[in-house]
Amino acid sequence: MKMKKAVPFTMSALLLSSAIVPAAVFANEGEQSEEKQVKPSFVQVGGTIEGVESLDHATLYSIKNGEETNVLAVTKDTLIFDNTGKQVELKKGDKVVGYTDADKPMIMIYPPQYSPDVVIVETEKMGSVAVGNFDEELLNKDLKLQLHVDEKTDLSSVSGKNVKVEDLADKDLLVFYTVTTRSIPAQTTPEKVVVLDGNIGDTDSGTNSVIEDMIAADHHMVNGVKMVPLRALAEELGYTVKTTGKGAIVSKEAKSFTITRGEKKYGYNKSIRQFEVAPDLLEPNKTYVSVELIAELME
Repeated sequence: MKMKKAVPFTMSALLLSSAIVPAAVFANEGEQSEEKQVKPSFVQVGGTIEGVESLDHATLYSIKNGEETNVLAVTKDTLIFDNTGKQVELKKGDKVVGYTDADKPMIMIYPPQYSPDVVIVETEKMGSVAVGNFDEELLNKDLKLQLHVDEKTDLSSVSGKNVKVEDLADKDLLVFYTVTTRSIPAQTTPEKVVVLDGNIGDTDSGTNSVIEDMIAADHHMVNGVKMVPLRALAEELGYTVKTTGKGAIVSKEAKSFTITRGEKKYGYNKSIRQFEVAPDLLEPNKTYVSVELIAELME
């Protein structure tokens, strides 16, 4: 499944006497400054949990890092692990890092609120975490990390599908590991890899397949963003679409989205969110929106 720079999350002490070191050691500052910046696929925010608020659809965790405060909106679909790969529950006082798909719309409120795909709890145990897109060579250029998966690596996926090494190529991955080589990129044999393939469809697979086919058959690319027909897809997902003249109101049960053509900001219930590209009439009488909105409708 892009915004701020994401780096591996390292909790262990440096192993200076060995030929291998923890993930934090990649290159000196001079080498890094000369390299072309790569747009990360996940936004990373971290801090200590200072407040917890339970809502119907999510639990809001206020995290503090120095003078900076952010909010993580954690749902039943959020993956929560410690840095060793063990599933845990969040609690006040935990030091955490949230990783959010950089293509997800941001809620325009203060303090900033994220809907993380993954939350990692820092412990004193040795272990590092990387979250990002790894190419066909299992290299993440932004993290400067390359994976060498062996038979001992625990492979799984959010969707529950069986995973083989060849299935990891060009995928968003959650990677747990301990040490890396001194090379650039750093190389590691991970203990555990989770394929993050559950972002656009925890609905049934039949509906998912229909939506994917509809998107493949009817879309436009605008400034690198895939734009898809709003009404057809929303109605296929069981939403009611009411025209406002300048856009539409898309609603189902407790969800309501207010879309205005030509405007990046859109309403979700009582909050304001923002598209990367504004909705528009890319074909006569047919409003197109970012495909990320469809992912929201499917949640």
